[in-house]
Amino acid sequence: MVEESILNTVERLFEESPQRNFAESVDLAINLKNLDMSQPKYRVDEEIYLPNGLGKDLKIAVFAKGEVGLQAKEAGCDYVFTEEDINDLADDKSRARSIANECDFFIAEVQYMPLIGKTLGAILGPRGKMPVPLTPDKNVADMIRSSKNSIRIRSKDKLTFHVAVGRRDMDAERIAENIESIVNRVESVLDKGKQNLKSIYVTTTMGKSLRVI
Repeated sequence: MVEESILNTVERLFEESPQRNFAESVDLAINLKNLDMSQPKYRVDEEIYLPNGLGKDLKIAVFAKGEVGLQAKEAGCDYVFTEEDINDLADDKSRARSIANECDFFIAEVQYMPLIGKTLGAILGPRGKMPVPLTPDKNVADMIRSSKNSIRIRSKDKLTFHVAVGRRDMDAERIAENIESIVNRVESVLDKGKQNLKSIYVTTTMGKSLRVI
């Protein structure tokens, strides 16, 4: 059961923010405190599974070959890149940047990780989109399905950062459940848990902002 205070805040946000003629994003602004963000160990960099997704289709790219590549296509990924494709992208930085911006998640067979790091790391890394390694014990189809309902949160060296939690056309309770998942995960990775959370606000793209915590 979702925490009542979070649900009430989302319901109030929807009531007090006028409807727009497009599907607004619902986002969180997370504010930390008492952390030296110049120290990488205090930064937040987490992939979080959202129980209700973001209310839109996320784009997934997979670096794989052969049978794994076929399985990825069957599972609904948007792009499959082979080793040759990786080298082609390395030579075409404009297309590589376009793919990096278009896709939400990347998955790669482990043997490609060094090559990707060397050729595409400068493009994918700063965007927080370095591929999740596909190790032999994992199934690419399962990873794709999980990624389509996941987000990546990165504070970098800032005490304030933002993350999408859904869209305005989603049910308030589903949004609240997503928020609760993010709050719990962020608290779990902070050095002193809740003591390092200054505040969290929820907002729609063009609506008002209300405090959750």
